Amino acid sequence: MTSLKTDSQSANILIVDDQIPNVKLLEMILSRAGYSNVFSTTDSRQAKPIYLEHDIDLVLLDIRMPHLDGFEVMEQLKAEISDDYLPVLVLTAELTSETRARALDSGAKDFLTKPFDQLEVLQRIGNMLEVRLLHKQVRQQNQILEQKVKERTAELERSRIEIIERLGRAAEYKDNETGNHILRMSNYSKILAKAAGIADDEAELICLASSMHDIGKIGIPDNILLKQGKLDPDEWEIMKTHVDIGADLLSGSDHPLLIKARAVAMTHHEKWDGSGYPNNIKGEEIPIEGRICAICDVFDALTSARPYKPAWPIEKALTVLREEKGRHFDPNLVTLFESVLDDVLAFRAHHLDTDILDETITND
Repeated sequence: MTSLKTDSQSANILIVDDQIPNVKLLEMILSRAGYSNVFSTTDSRQAKPIYLEHDIDLVLLDIRMPHLDGFEVMEQLKAEISDDYLPVLVLTAELTSETRARALDSGAKDFLTKPFDQLEVLQRIGNMLEVRLLHKQVRQQNQILEQKVKERTAELERSRIEIIERLGRAAEYKDNETGNHILRMSNYSKILAKAAGIADDEAELICLASSMHDIGKIGIPDNILLKQGKLDPDEWEIMKTHVDIGADLLSGSDHPLLIKARAVAMTHHEKWDGSGYPNNIKGEEIPIEGRICAICDVFDALTSARPYKPAWPIEKALTVLREEKGRHFDPNLVTLFESVLDDVLAFRAHHLDTDILDETITND
C-alpha cells in the first residue's frame, strides 16, 4: 500500500483565484513540493465543472472574486456532493471573524491568509489532504463492504427462492402433477397479478407464494393422494385437509412471503360464490392471491397432460373459466386472464413438460 504522503502528492488540487500572480505562486509552491496534478482557473464560474471533471481532492479557493465569490462557489459544490466531504481551503487577505464564520458555515475546512507563507501553505495543504485521503479510503472501503453485502444478500435471496420453489415442487412429486406445473402456474399468477394492477414486488411475492399452494399434500396418505379412481366421501374429506396442513406448515412467520403463502395455501380452493373449502368464504373475502392462484392452477391443470387424462385444448379450458365466472372464479380476474392470455401462452410455450409428448398446445 502506498504511503499517504505519496498519495497526497498525486492528489488532484484545484486553485481558484481571479489574481494570476496568486495562482502562479501557488502553482510554483506545489510543483516544487512534488504535487503533480494541479489545476487552476481565474474564472470562478469554471470551478464546479473542473471539480467534477477531475475528481478534485482539495480546492484552494479565493473569497473575493467577480462573477461568483467563494461563498457561492462553495454552495455550488455542496449541492453537487451533498453526500461527500467538501475539501475547501479558503484564501483570503482579510480573515475577519465574520468571514471565518461564514466560510465555515459554507463548508470551508481551513484558511490561508495572503500574502502566502510557503511553509504554512504546504503544512495546511498536507494536513487537509491527509484528512481527505483518509476519508476517501474509508468511503471506498464502505463501498466495497456495501457491494459485498449486496452480493451476499442477492445470493441469499437466490437460495431462498430456490428452496421455496423446491419446497413447492415436493408436493407435486408426490402427486400426479409433475413437470413444470408449479413453474407455469406460479408465473401465470404473477402475470395475472400485474394485470390486476398489483405492484411488481407484490406480484413477485404472489408468484413465489403460489408455488407453495399445494404443499399440504405432503401430509395426505398415498392411498388417497395417488388413488386412480374417484375418492369416496371420507377420502375426499381427508384430501381437503391438505389446505389446513399447508396453512399450518406455513404459519407462525412474520415474513411477508410466508404470510402470503399461507393465505394462498388456505384459500386457493375457496370459490367466488362461497361453495368452496375449507371456510366457505366468498367474493372479495377471499384474498386476491387465493383468487388469482385458483384460476391459474385450474387453467394449467386443464391444459396439461396427466397419466389419467390428455391435455385439453386452450379454448376448451377457457370455456371452463368463462362458465365458472361468478361461481368458482372472480369474474373480473377471468376477464383479465383472457386479456393477458398471449403472455401466459408465451411463457407456457417455453416451459412445457417435455416428457409428455401428447400435450395439446393449440387452440383447436
